[in-house]
Amino acid sequence: MLKFDLMVIGAGSGLDVAAAAAASGMKVAIVEEGPMGGTCLNRGCIPTKILIHSADVIQTIRHAGEFGISAGPISVDFRKVMARARTVDKDAQEIEQNIKKAKNITLFKARGAFTGPKALRVGKEEITAEKIVIAAGTRPAIPPIAGLDKVPHMTSDGALRLEKLPEKLIIIGGGYIACELAHFFGSMGSEIVILQRNVRLLPDEDEEISQKFTELFSKQYDVRLKFTAKSVEKNAGGIVVYGADGASVSGTGLLIATGRTPNSDILAVAKTGVKTDKAGYVETNEFMETSVPGIWALGDIAGKYLFKHSANLEAEYVTLSVVSGHRHPVDYTAMPHAVFSSPQVAGVGATEQELKEKKVDYLAGRYRYADTGMGEAMAEKDGFVKFLADYDGKILGCHIIGPDASTLLHEVLVALKAGHGTIDDIANTVHIHPALSEVVQRGAGSV
Repeated sequence: MLKFDLMVIGAGSGLDVAAAAAASGMKVAIVEEGPMGGTCLNRGCIPTKILIHSADVIQTIRHAGEFGISAGPISVDFRKVMARARTVDKDAQEIEQNIKKAKNITLFKARGAFTGPKALRVGKEEITAEKIVIAAGTRPAIPPIAGLDKVPHMTSDGALRLEKLPEKLIIIGGGYIACELAHFFGSMGSEIVILQRNVRLLPDEDEEISQKFTELFSKQYDVRLKFTAKSVEKNAGGIVVYGADGASVSGTGLLIATGRTPNSDILAVAKTGVKTDKAGYVETNEFMETSVPGIWALGDIAGKYLFKHSANLEAEYVTLSVVSGHRHPVDYTAMPHAVFSSPQVAGVGATEQELKEKKVDYLAGRYRYADTGMGEAMAEKDGFVKFLADYDGKILGCHIIGPDASTLLHEVLVALKAGHGTIDDIANTVHIHPALSEVVQRGAGSV
């Protein structure tokens, strides 16, 4: 059995811990069967945003007439669009080459599975370490739909590798992955049908935001709400999805976007004594420590926040624990998120429905893009900023729907992280007129 000081399972944000540990002189093993960089670099954030930017460009061209500009017919080279997203393959290869050259690091390029306490089988090798970081992420969840195993379908992984644009794409799911990919394929020219079992798209967002998003998305695509997919079949015309209520939808392609499932089962983490919850996520305390001393978990597999930026944050704290022994609870203050669809959505803090459920007294304020100088210039009719605050003016949540929502949210994040995090911090700050960020200032002032 090969012995190491530290074993890191997963080459996404876990690489940050591995690099720091190796630099400190620890003997480190990295276990990763796929390309380096994890889901974000290879199958998530980066390639999807490359594709979505192409979709955004098309949307801009299609609306050029509103500004007195004639752009002419749009022609899409789908293969070229997809090829741009695959440029990240080179990044993953470069990371792997650098890892292989690095001092104190051994890369095991194979699937790993625990065989006992702190013992992992990787290919033909068995390795062990006193310290272990589990950062093996998640994979697309496949729902129990009758006939799905006999019908060609794809998840977000396969969607990023298509060579041919689907003529009519059926998407099962209504979360951020479904809506981002619907925006991409729909903009490229696919006819889109979204089958969502919930009453709204993006149901985890603030209800007012998700309601507006659903309304706007339904004007662009065929959105079927309260549709529970019961079975699927393939026929001469393509693919048919049948709902629990007897309704059916046909198309030429099928995308499953019904969430993610942790890779703890593949790793057989139970053999280490590490506890998982009912969904399979590794249970950790505020220090990202598992139930077994010397074993940490971070990122998606820990299930706290399924974002790359939260995984990077957790990696900072785990690195400190692993390398120096200093334990600090992870500070998740102002943990944001965004949906890069059309319209764009971003948010931080509590939603209005959460405050109501907890019976928290609050004030709500809203401001429309259209009522600002830049919003008028952009002819933006639907976007708005929503603030939630307590009676002392402390910001409880902020939610934005509209152009550049993911960027506009950041001044709220800085206010929450840096100081009091009050409405006055934003409303009383002089904003450039007529910059788009005025909509945030006025949203705060509306409270």
